[in-house]
Amino acid sequence: MGQKDIVSKTILKRLLLDMAVYLFRLDLIDAELLATEEQRIEDRRADLVARVTPAQGDPFILHLEIQNANDGQMSVRMLRYLTDIHLAHPGYRVHQCLVYIGAERLTMASGLDSPQLRYHYDMVDMRTIDYRTLYTSDRPEALVLAILGDFGDDDPRTVVVRLLEKLRRLTDPDEGRLREYLSMLEILADNRHLNIHFQEVYAMLQINIERLPSYQKGMEKGMEKGMEKGMEKGIEQGMEEGAHRKALAVAETLLAMNFSPEQVAAITQLPLAEIPRKER
Repeated sequence: MGQKDIVSKTILKRLLLDMAVYLFRLDLIDAELLATEEQRIEDRRADLVARVTPAQGDPFILHLEIQNANDGQMSVRMLRYLTDIHLAHPGYRVHQCLVYIGAERLTMASGLDSPQLRYHYDMVDMRTIDYRTLYTSDRPEALVLAILGDFGDDDPRTVVVRLLEKLRRLTDPDEGRLREYLSMLEILADNRHLNIHFQEVYAMLQINIERLPSYQKGMEKGMEKGMEKGMEKGIEQGMEEGAHRKALAVAETLLAMNFSPEQVAAITQLPLAEIPRKER
């Protein structure tokens, strides 16, 4: 799950709980996020691992993987994560869930089936979840997840406006908290390839957009374009000035060879007024 580092641990914890409840129907009351740094040399690590407390029964380990593209080796990766988690937290039952948030059709298997091994994990394709199921929640984390759901016949821009209005209402007056959720919303919308101009929507809703990914990206792009344009203009101006100096030098040489000012102007393409007059 790329860019999860921009999100606070508190929000990640609530996001995990909301995914477990709304997407996988797990009845949980608490979660403790666990470190995943110990896994493998090539830095392949599980997205979210937590020790969770269900409403009934013993605590167990919940592994939640978020995938934005089909991966033919995903089942093998999930199995490897399972063994790593068991080694790191012996004695706990492990429940694995994969949430697919990609724009393309889901083609991945949800486990392995061979004579030697039968292995399965839960998997949800967010494109099949009605966004209104999550929109009805009063938890900001659920609203953020709604951007990945099925919009049906609703216009994507209209859906985004609805989500932003409700997010602002639920987080008011904490602007810092609102910005954190909006950052998550933008990242997830980008995974779905939604062609939404967030800055326009923010302006319409009068939301302070500083520190948000779309604002920073726009600023960087604007600065880059400005620098590029400035460099081009500077080079062009320098070339023009150099060519002008060269033409003046040629003009002086031609005048020394007794060419008339009119002839020099025609040859060098300089205005007649710029041709130096020979001293009589």
